[in-house]
Amino acid sequence: MFFPALSLTLSSGSNQPKFQCSFERDTVTEDTPGRYLKEVRERLRIGLREVQEASAGVVAQESNDRFYISAARLTQIENGQSVPSVFKLFSLCAIYGLDLYDLLRRYGVNPNRTQTYQTKFLAQTTREVSAEIYGTDDKITIPVRLDPSFRWETTQLVNRVVSLWGEIPAAFLLSFNPRRHTYGYVGLADRTMFPLLRPGAMVMIDSERRNVAKDGWTTEFDRPIYFIEMRDGYRCAWCQVEGNRLMLIPHPIGGMPVQTFSLASEAEVVGQVVGTAMRLVLPETSSSAPEAKSPVPLAPAK
Repeated sequence: MFFPALSLTLSSGSNQPKFQCSFERDTVTEDTPGRYLKEVRERLRIGLREVQEASAGVVAQESNDRFYISAARLTQIENGQSVPSVFKLFSLCAIYGLDLYDLLRRYGVNPNRTQTYQTKFLAQTTREVSAEIYGTDDKITIPVRLDPSFRWETTQLVNRVVSLWGEIPAAFLLSFNPRRHTYGYVGLADRTMFPLLRPGAMVMIDSERRNVAKDGWTTEFDRPIYFIEMRDGYRCAWCQVEGNRLMLIPHPIGGMPVQTFSLASEAEVVGQVVGTAMRLVLPETSSSAPEAKSPVPLAPAK
């Protein structure tokens, strides 16, 4: 009787050269899922009947006959004549010591891809959604450490002051495209777009959306906000272009003045703000030390 406790490590101590060679071969990109499963089984020196008997043990533990894999069905799976159900994939992973997430990916099913559709279907229905990430391959680069020159009171591009980047798997960052998006930080002294963008907010900027829209919105919440680079810093604001002049229009509640700059020499549109993460309660800062660093977390926006 073969028990599911067997793992891939059993082959590492084999003295037979052909098994060692098979173990070192990279089959991730070359093999079909069925051939991959056959090579794993042969590497572990497990027969078809042994897999059948082991699956019967899974059936007994799970009280579900759908976990059973006959020798004939396993042959069809390995030859690519049959696609295993999720129950049989579970049994194969348990018996071979494989990762279910990885095996699903080999069959063309990436569980993380469900995140990209959650805003496309039933968009008008308020509902709970999953933010869980499966597996360890999908990672997103985020800023981990800032350069000491970072000034929390000013608005600026995060990408230019990050001294260390790291990778984390995070569901709400899966839509981030590092070739298209960049991050900005709204300074604690910048109330240009308050309360839509609070001081201390992190913003995601789409650098492909640099042309200032003339219309297309009905409310202040729909009007595009742009990230602007000027000679003396950066600013987030509504924008209006008149000839060669760029007008920065603040939110009326913020109490900031309207400013006008030359597009040729004084200001440049970095891109449109397409996402934000911000605190609802501003961090405490010392009035006697306005340049003190704030504990605002570096959580990128979606």
